[in-house]
Amino acid sequence: MPMKQGGEARDARRVAEFDGGFSWIAFPEENMRRTSHALVSDEEVWLVDPVDTPELDDWIAEAGELAGVVVLLDRHTRDAAPIANRHGSSVYLPEAFATVRRKVDAPVETFDGTLADSGYRSFTVLDSPIWTEVGLYNDENGTLVVPESVGTADYFRAPGERLGVHPARRLFPPTPLRGFLPERILVGHGEPLVEDAPAALREALSGSRKNSPRLYAKSLRMFLPL
Repeated sequence: MPMKQGGEARDARRVAEFDGGFSWIAFPEENMRRTSHALVSDEEVWLVDPVDTPELDDWIAEAGELAGVVVLLDRHTRDAAPIANRHGSSVYLPEAFATVRRKVDAPVETFDGTLADSGYRSFTVLDSPIWTEVGLYNDENGTLVVPESVGTADYFRAPGERLGVHPARRLFPPTPLRGFLPERILVGHGEPLVEDAPAALREALSGSRKNSPRLYAKSLRMFLPL
């Protein structure tokens, strides 16, 4: 399977339906498993780090009306601008994403603390010169959105893990995620985690360093010809 696919997403698959939204993977056959999310409240739909698909407009219409398209990782602009322009909406960026504005060919709004009237509050996952990441959490329905630092795609997870810390963050796991007790975790790569999410998150963070050799060995077997 290719690491990342391009072109039109003809085989998009909805991979989760939950209280307050749904998730889809536009290219199920790619190794990156780029996942997109729709957060729905009072018939307002917020798309998070979306990859476009021909079915998307119908999915939005079934849920309500597009309120905005959100980018939570500085390199996850994906299809945010084309979708926002098609719906006459804006791309919403955390205030820390000053340099990302130049990559977005669409109207831009910024947010800090809370995402408009979505019911989600934002928090910093990582802020560095090469990686700026913001998460979202809804206290009412327990939905935690983490775009990159943890994931369920195969290359994130050491053997035995249901949720894994990003390979590049294994030695310095994301401490801002400690203390959350989510009902579900929506990630940027892989299917959402909807069962026993607090335990999976706790285990991913506590085992990040000690499980890293097994993850790296697994990655070598996956990506290098032997």
